[in-house]
Amino acid sequence: MPEHPPLRVLIVDDEPLGRQRVAGLLRKERGVEIVGMIGDGISAVEAIRSLAPDLVFLDVQMPCMTGLEVVRTIGPANMPTTVFVTAYDKHALAAFDLAAIDYLVKPFDDERFEEAFQRARRMTRLEEADRLRDRLLAVFQETAGHAPMKTATKDAGENARPRYLERIPVESRGKVRFIPVSEIDYILASGPYAELVVGGRKHLIREAMQNLENQLDPARFFRVHRSAIVQLDRVDALLKSPSGDCDVQLRNGVKIKLARSRREELEKRLGI
Repeated sequence: MPEHPPLRVLIVDDEPLGRQRVAGLLRKERGVEIVGMIGDGISAVEAIRSLAPDLVFLDVQMPCMTGLEVVRTIGPANMPTTVFVTAYDKHALAAFDLAAIDYLVKPFDDERFEEAFQRARRMTRLEEADRLRDRLLAVFQETAGHAPMKTATKDAGENARPRYLERIPVESRGKVRFIPVSEIDYILASGPYAELVVGGRKHLIREAMQNLENQLDPARFFRVHRSAIVQLDRVDALLKSPSGDCDVQLRNGVKIKLARSRREELEKRLGI
């Protein structure tokens, strides 16, 4: 009989040791391909959508976007088979009992991991994931008090339409706030981070500019430079110099350098 194709697994955990722990145990299993090791929820959403793994080991407690918010952003009906990994006690996980394939409470031993993995493999192979996703959806509808990182769709045909961020989670002093993208004036790169500028306030998130650009509605946002994205309705003027350089001036008076390669496209977007 032909062998099953490799089980494609994505590991999501903000702690490097946590990712390495799961990866080390998976490498002992036959017929497993680790397709990615992700350290944050926002990147996890992108990886799940682009890589389409069969199974995800998903950490619940992560900054910026938790594992639960990853599920809500993807949509329970579109999630791969999922095993939650968490430091929550079992009482806090009661809602997951009917929702997930299984969950691992940190610290877990090899035997407990093997049990969860083999159960997930069986469920995936038996194609029972659809039934469990329905249960997962029901649980999330019952626990809708947790705020999701929402995305927008054009219409009811959302599976064929692009989805864009409506809110971006920002962590500060142990508290996660959700910033509506409609309030963002501009975004600046800051090393491995990005600064969301809202009014006179700056919010730092660990996210690459390219990932943000891909998730923001291009009808509303434009990348004027490799290190800057502006909201188009905040643009007040283009300031041209004799040298051919150009700055974008926003309504609040802020001036941002415009890359020459982006000038023509921006002028078209602004109707110039």
